[in-house]
Amino acid sequence: MASSKWNLYEGFVKKIVDAVQANKELWGSTAIFITADEGGGYYDSGYVQPLDFFGDGTRIPLIVVSPYTKPGHISHSYADHVSLLKFIERNWNLPTISKRSRDNLPNPKADWDSPYVPENSPAIGDLFDLFDFDKNHDHSHD
Repeated sequence: MASSKWNLYEGFVKKIVDAVQANKELWGSTAIFITADEGGGYYDSGYVQPLDFFGDGTRIPLIVVSPYTKPGHISHSYADHVSLLKFIERNWNLPTISKRSRDNLPNPKADWDSPYVPENSPAIGDLFDLFDFDKNHDHSHD
Protein backbone atom coordinates (compact mmCIF):
# COMPACT_ATOMS: atom_id res chain seq x y z
CA MET A 1 0.00 0.00 0.00
CA ALA A 2 1.57 3.30 -1.06
CA SER A 3 0.33 5.61 1.68
CA SER A 4 1.59 6.82 5.03
CA LYS A 5 -1.91 7.50 6.37
CA TRP A 6 -2.38 5.20 9.34
CA ASN A 7 -6.20 5.18 9.09
CA LEU A 8 -5.99 3.86 5.51
CA TYR A 9 -3.67 1.08 6.67
CA GLU A 10 -6.03 0.17 9.53
CA GLY A 11 -8.97 0.06 7.09
CA PHE A 12 -6.98 -2.10 4.68
CA VAL A 13 -6.06 -4.57 7.45
CA LYS A 14 -9.63 -4.63 8.82
CA LYS A 15 -10.99 -5.44 5.35
CA ILE A 16 -8.63 -8.43 5.06
CA VAL A 17 -9.34 -9.71 8.60
CA ASP A 18 -13.12 -9.34 8.15
CA ALA A 19 -13.02 -11.22 4.82
CA VAL A 20 -11.01 -14.11 6.26
CA GLN A 21 -13.18 -14.33 9.39
CA ALA A 22 -16.32 -14.42 7.22
CA ASN A 23 -15.04 -17.61 5.57
CA LYS A 24 -15.43 -20.11 8.46
CA GLU A 25 -13.45 -22.88 6.77
CA LEU A 26 -10.53 -20.56 6.03
CA TRP A 27 -10.68 -18.82 9.41
CA GLY A 28 -10.38 -22.15 11.24
CA SER A 29 -6.80 -22.63 10.00
CA THR A 30 -5.52 -19.06 9.69
CA ALA A 31 -3.12 -16.76 11.49
CA ILE A 32 -2.78 -13.21 10.18
CA PHE A 33 0.46 -11.45 11.15
CA ILE A 34 0.14 -7.66 11.16
CA THR A 35 3.24 -5.53 11.45
CA ALA A 36 4.35 -2.12 10.36
CA ASP A 37 7.52 -0.11 10.20
CA GLU A 38 6.42 3.14 11.78
CA GLY A 39 9.16 4.99 9.92
CA GLY A 40 12.20 6.31 11.68
CA GLY A 41 12.88 3.66 14.31
CA TYR A 42 11.30 5.59 17.17
CA TYR A 43 8.47 3.14 17.99
CA ASP A 44 10.29 1.67 20.96
CA SER A 45 13.54 2.24 22.77
CA GLY A 46 13.77 -1.35 24.03
CA TYR A 47 16.72 -3.70 23.89
CA VAL A 48 18.25 -4.31 20.45
CA GLN A 49 20.20 -7.55 20.28
CA PRO A 50 23.55 -7.71 18.46
CA LEU A 51 22.60 -10.75 16.35
CA ASP A 52 25.41 -10.79 13.83
CA PHE A 53 27.65 -8.38 11.92
CA PHE A 54 24.59 -6.41 10.79
CA GLY A 55 22.97 -6.27 14.23
CA ASP A 56 19.19 -5.97 14.48
CA GLY A 57 16.72 -3.14 14.11
CA THR A 58 14.61 -1.38 16.70
CA ARG A 59 11.46 -3.11 17.91
CA ILE A 60 8.28 -2.70 15.88
CA PRO A 61 4.68 -3.72 16.62
CA LEU A 62 3.35 -7.17 15.72
CA ILE A 63 -0.27 -8.23 16.19
CA VAL A 64 -1.45 -11.74 15.40
CA VAL A 65 -5.12 -12.36 14.62
CA SER A 66 -6.17 -16.01 14.77
CA PRO A 67 -8.66 -18.27 16.53
CA TYR A 68 -5.56 -19.89 18.08
CA THR A 69 -3.95 -16.84 19.69
CA LYS A 70 -3.96 -16.40 23.45
CA PRO A 71 -6.38 -13.49 24.09
CA GLY A 72 -4.63 -10.42 25.50
CA HIS A 73 -1.23 -12.16 25.60
CA ILE A 74 1.82 -9.95 25.21
CA SER A 75 4.96 -11.84 24.31
CA HIS A 76 8.16 -10.95 26.12
CA SER A 77 10.27 -13.20 23.90
CA TYR A 78 12.84 -11.50 21.68
CA ALA A 79 11.64 -11.64 18.08
CA ASP A 80 12.29 -9.90 14.78
CA HIS A 81 11.15 -10.30 11.17
CA VAL A 82 12.93 -13.66 10.96
CA SER A 83 10.54 -14.91 13.67
CA LEU A 84 7.82 -15.10 11.01
CA LEU A 85 10.07 -17.42 9.00
CA LYS A 86 10.90 -19.48 12.09
CA PHE A 87 7.17 -19.83 12.79
CA ILE A 88 6.51 -21.11 9.25
CA GLU A 89 9.45 -23.53 9.41
CA ARG A 90 8.39 -24.95 12.78
CA ASN A 91 4.67 -25.10 12.01
CA TRP A 92 5.14 -26.95 8.72
CA ASN A 93 8.31 -28.84 9.71
CA LEU A 94 10.42 -27.18 7.02
CA PRO A 95 14.23 -26.84 6.94
CA THR A 96 15.96 -23.53 7.52
CA ILE A 97 16.86 -21.32 4.55
CA SER A 98 20.59 -22.02 4.84
CA LYS A 99 23.11 -23.18 7.42
CA ARG A 100 24.12 -19.60 8.19
CA SER A 101 20.76 -17.78 8.06
CA ARG A 102 19.20 -16.21 11.17
CA ASP A 103 16.41 -18.79 11.25
CA ASN A 104 19.04 -21.19 12.65
CA LEU A 105 19.35 -19.13 15.84
CA PRO A 106 17.83 -20.78 18.92
CA ASN A 107 14.66 -19.61 20.62
CA PRO A 108 15.48 -17.16 23.43
CA LYS A 109 15.73 -18.21 27.05
CA ALA A 110 14.59 -15.37 29.27
CA ASP A 111 15.61 -14.11 32.68
CA TRP A 112 12.66 -12.84 34.74
CA ASP A 113 14.59 -9.65 35.56
CA SER A 114 15.03 -8.79 31.86
CA PRO A 115 12.55 -10.90 29.85
CA TYR A 116 13.37 -9.14 26.57
CA VAL A 117 17.11 -9.84 26.81
CA PRO A 118 17.88 -13.47 25.85
CA GLU A 119 20.27 -15.27 28.21
CA ASN A 120 21.41 -17.37 25.25
CA SER A 121 22.06 -14.50 22.83
CA PRO A 122 22.04 -14.42 19.89
CA ALA A 123 18.53 -15.86 19.82
CA ILE A 124 15.25 -15.14 18.01
CA GLY A 125 11.82 -16.47 18.97
CA ASP A 126 9.52 -18.45 16.69
CA LEU A 127 6.29 -16.77 17.92
CA PHE A 128 4.80 -20.05 19.17
CA ASP A 129 4.31 -18.47 22.61
CA LEU A 130 1.50 -16.39 21.05
CA PHE A 131 -0.62 -19.46 20.30
CA ASP A 132 -2.64 -22.17 22.00
CA PHE A 133 -3.16 -24.69 19.21
CA ASP A 134 -5.12 -27.08 21.46
CA LYS A 135 -7.86 -24.63 22.50
CA ASN A 136 -10.01 -25.11 19.38
CA HIS A 137 -9.18 -28.77 18.88
CA ASP A 138 -12.24 -31.02 18.87
CA HIS A 139 -11.24 -34.02 21.01
CA SER A 140 -14.49 -35.90 20.29
CA HIS A 141 -12.85 -37.63 17.31
CA ASP A 142 -9.69 -38.73 19.14
